[in-house]
Order: sequence, then structure tokens, then C-alpha cells
Amino acid sequence: MSDQPQRTNTYTAEPTTERYRQCLFDWLAAHAPLWNQLTYRRRQQYFAEDGDVWDAQYTDLYDEYAPILGKATCQQLARKNSEAWRSHFSLLEHYHDGSDQTVTKKPSPPGYWGTREDGYELHGLVRNDLYTFDWDETRSTLEFGVGSVLEDRYDFAHNERLTLEVKGNPQWDGEDSRLELRYDEHADRLRVQHPVRIHPAQLREQREDAFTHTLDFENTGENAAIDVGANNTLALVTESGETAVYHARPEFDRFQNYTQRIATLQSELPEEQYTSSLIQRLYDERTRKRDHSRDAAVKHAAEWLLARDVETVYVGDLTGVLETHWSAEVNEKTHAFWSHRQLIERLEVTFGDVGIAVQEIPESETSSVCPGCGSENVRRRGDSLDCHECELEAHSDVAGAWNMLESAVGPMARPAALFAGRDRDASENSTDCDGAYWQWDDHEWRPAEFGEHSGSPDQPSLSEPASSQPG
Repeated sequence: MSDQPQRTNTYTAEPTTERYRQCLFDWLAAHAPLWNQLTYRRRQQYFAEDGDVWDAQYTDLYDEYAPILGKATCQQLARKNSEAWRSHFSLLEHYHDGSDQTVTKKPSPPGYWGTREDGYELHGLVRNDLYTFDWDETRSTLEFGVGSVLEDRYDFAHNERLTLEVKGNPQWDGEDSRLELRYDEHADRLRVQHPVRIHPAQLREQREDAFTHTLDFENTGENAAIDVGANNTLALVTESGETAVYHARPEFDRFQNYTQRIATLQSELPEEQYTSSLIQRLYDERTRKRDHSRDAAVKHAAEWLLARDVETVYVGDLTGVLETHWSAEVNEKTHAFWSHRQLIERLEVTFGDVGIAVQEIPESETSSVCPGCGSENVRRRGDSLDCHECELEAHSDVAGAWNMLESAVGPMARPAALFAGRDRDASENSTDCDGAYWQWDDHEWRPAEFGEHSGSPDQPSLSEPASSQPG
């Protein structure tokens, strides 16, 4: 069972009565103190000479917290704490491995879920066999038990369980895993994470149900490459020369608008106050909108590739390549808005679910070399790459994907390069286009109109060296 893929359904929930609401918050509030005591005892061992975090004793804590949480929940919290420590030690191994550049900053040991003075995080766990969903067209519910102290305090009847009304539909169907509930104080909303384990064959079937196309295994063999970036979320090139670009500048402008509003509100805070509920809501909304557009782009790209029977995609590995730039705007794109590793992980999960393999290969200089003749005598500005040797005019991110694909599979068809300054955009019959620009409209990726995709050449490009200085 442990090797089965896991996917997570996400819902919001609300207690069905005021009594259940009060009980829920008492139950949630008891998790953080127990987590903190578990963490404290293990940190004491961690920082002690010859100490071992796995020698820390904590079962005595169950006597204090089981009457509120239930013993099974105490055990789940201890298990989650152990998982956090194992994850920490795994990151440390990567950090100390000189040949591995995936972790370049020394990881910190697991921390606490708030404090008594500043408040605790309201975060609860329910074992996989101790909760029940009842799905209905008009009203769906989630039920689970609490400790005996809370049952008495809130006058629960025999076999009565805390009941929440659930909003949202399960995307994935599989074997239940540990349920997690988090109260978002800034949005005043309870969020439910419902992980399920799915047999690989069932996962493929469920994922394919969400797509119009599936791989034709008799005709597969096509390869493609993806250049991922901040100006354009994805730039795709297939061996047969088809191309597509997912244009990110408007979404980055929206991201910046949130950033500027947050900065203005922070400047108006009283001394020694660093945040507010409104600021936290804006941070959350900014992240949610960014992730929504990125995840939708990956799903759209998977559909586009499935229609072309692409079974292997090569993507650039930028580990250790990203640097601090002289431009604050480029730094915000690179280190806040873009989130390169998260994007790669999303590609691997979504593509993998429908049978498309993702392989990372070095991307260094792929957008600074002419894919037509191999010359480095090129001029890149904004989205344009011009070769002074063979006079190729290409979209710079398409050129990067083109170079990656040729380095992986050898000579290939000349792409429909989506020249950055020309009107060659997606049509309504989008899946049949050789080349297409796509733009996010807050709901879906739609064909871009001419002029929406070309970046201003006066804006700094991610390809410019970090040492460059404005004149």
C-alpha cells in the first residue's frame, strides 16, 4: 500500500451547529500544545551531545491529551511529528552531499505550532478509519469522534460524533489516508485536506477522465521539451516542430499589484506591528491565484501534449543556476512569483498521471545559443532572440526548449518558432495549431490576441547577467 500514489482532495467545512463549532475549536486547540511538547523533547535530544531524537520519551503525554483528542489522534500527531523529523534528516543528507545541489541552505529542525502568548495554529488530525464522509447532492457531511472530556463537556449522546458540513467535491477516489483540518483565521474558514491512496491503474483511469485526449500507445514515441520561466510559464517544442507558449506577464502584473498593496498596508501599521488580518488575506489570495494559473497551465499543456502523443518531456534543471539580479523586478519574478521547483514538481505529478515521463536535463545557456546554427553571436531582448550569423529570428524561450530537445534527442524538425514580434497566435481550434500563444484570464488559458505576448524590450530580461548594470 505504501508504494501507491497519493492524491489529496481539498474542501472547506463548517460545523452544523454552534455546539459542534465550540467543540471543534476546543479539539483543534489541543493539538498544538501536544505537538509543541513532542517537538521540544526531540529538540532537546537533537541539540544534546550524543543525543538521539528517537530516544525521546513522550507516551506519558497521552494521559494528558487523550481525554480531549482521543488516543488515536495523539498517536497520529506523534506519527506526523516523526515524519517531520525524518524529512529534516533527509534534507540534511542532501545539504551535506557536495555533489547534490538540490538543498543549498542548511535546513532547520521542525518547529513549533505557535505559542501560548502569540496563539496556536489550529490544525487537527483524524486517523483514516475514524472519520466518515456522507456525500449528497444537497448536503454533504464529515463526521469524526473526539475525546471523552469533550463528549461530556458538550453533552454528546451515545455514539454521537462531531459533524461538519462539507463544501466541495472529491476529485480523487481511493483508500482514505489521515485527514487534516486547518482553520484559516484570516479567512475565517476551515479547510479540509483529504488524502487518498490510489492503485496506479486506477489513478491513470481517474486522471484520464479529466482530459479530452489520452496517449495512443500504438503511435507514441514523440518527444518534447519545455522551457520553464517567469516571463512565460511554459514554452513547449515537440520533435515534429509544434510549439506553444503560456504567457505569464499579465499574471505577474497581478502578483505585483498584490505586493504593492501589501507594502502600502504594512507602511500604515502601528510601530512594532508587522501584519494584520487583511495583509494575511492578501498574501493568501496572491499565492492562491498564482498557484491556480500555474496548475491550470500544466494541465492545459498536458492536454496539448496528449493530443500529439508525446510520451517523454525534457525540462531544464536550474538547480544552483538562479542568481540575484540587479533588477528588483527580476528578483521578485525569480524568487517570489515563479517558484521553479514547485512548477517542476507539478509537471512531474500531472504528466506522470497520464503516462508522460518528465526528465530533467541541464538548461544552462540554452536560451543564449542559436538553435539554428549553434552560434553564440545572438542578441536576446525581451522575448526575441536574433542570430547575427544565420539571421534566425525566434522566440527566446522556444529557442531554449528547441536547444534542450536537440541536446536530448538529436536533430529534429525546425519548430514553428513563434517569432516574438509577429502575429502568430492561437486560434479557436487550438489543439490543431502548429504554434500558439496562451494567456490566463483568471479562469482559463485562452488564445492570446496579437501584442499581448510580446514583452517590452526595455524591461530587463532573465537572460541578462546578474553583473549587468543599467547605463
